[in-house]
Amino acid sequence: MLINRVKDYRKGAGLTQEDLALLAGVSRQTIISIEKNKFVPGLDIALKISESLKTPINKLFYFV
Repeated sequence: MLINRVKDYRKGAGLTQEDLALLAGVSRQTIISIEKNKFVPGLDIALKISESLKTPINKLFYFV
């Protein structure tokens, strides 16, 4: 099972979904879908989110 902590880190950074979407170059709907576990991003999007949040990708997404 893939665990996704994007919402936790986004809120910790004081960003809205729109803010993160703009930083990562994706739509707000993409961020919403990722946070609700309705969409598993490809490596390119995951890396953009990771860079935008200044957080290692393995802290945002990991398997259990």
